[in-house]
Amino acid sequence: MPPHSADTAVERVAEALRAEILSGTVALGSPLREEAAAERFGVSRHTVRSAFQRLVAERLAVAEAYRGVRVVSFDPDEIVALQQLRAALEGEAVRIAGERHGAVWPEAALAPAVAVLERLEEIAEAAPGARPPAADPGAGSDADADDGIDWLEVERLHADFHRAIVAASSSPRIVEAHDALGSELLLFLLHVRPHYTLEGLIAEHRGLLGDVQSRGADAMREHLAHSTELLLES
Repeated sequence: MPPHSADTAVERVAEALRAEILSGTVALGSPLREEAAAERFGVSRHTVRSAFQRLVAERLAVAEAYRGVRVVSFDPDEIVALQQLRAALEGEAVRIAGERHGAVWPEAALAPAVAVLERLEEIAEAAPGARPPAADPGAGSDADADDGIDWLEVERLHADFHRAIVAASSSPRIVEAHDALGSELLLFLLHVRPHYTLEGLIAEHRGLLGDVQSRGADAMREHLAHSTELLLES
């Protein structure tokens, strides 16, 4: 098999498994079996092993000596560690953006985050049984009421919103470090999702967009602390 074909096969397997992990089809902590994956995808175990290595590099899976590879699981320490890193990066990005732009950020800095919110609203309006936002959009909402929504797209947009806030800082090293969270951030957001309706998610982040301008880094840190509490209590 030519080298480029082998690379394509590795990416095909990695992409399929990545999608299943990020959609919740494969549960946290589930083992990933080389032999079963090789048979399923019609590839060699070497190809599967390389695909698993990509997932490990993205922090979607962990490799353990004598135990093989499994989907990552967020224990309390891991949740806190990831959120501390996000607070450091996103909070500092908001502080820098405030220094650059003042209390009212320019339209160009806000446009990417606003575009994400508009896309989320389109998804909400198109969903079966679409309804006005609940009075209390926060934790404890019945996310099962949002049947028919492509939650993987919502999670990607949720991550894009936070990336847009970070990008408003125009700090290339912070943006690069935040982008490196990649798939791990998507997986985290998957497990925050049951605590919200889509309408609640939109309302909270629309409020956050105003709060980070008027209140700065404290608003972002409080927002992230809230999601941390939701997961630690669940």
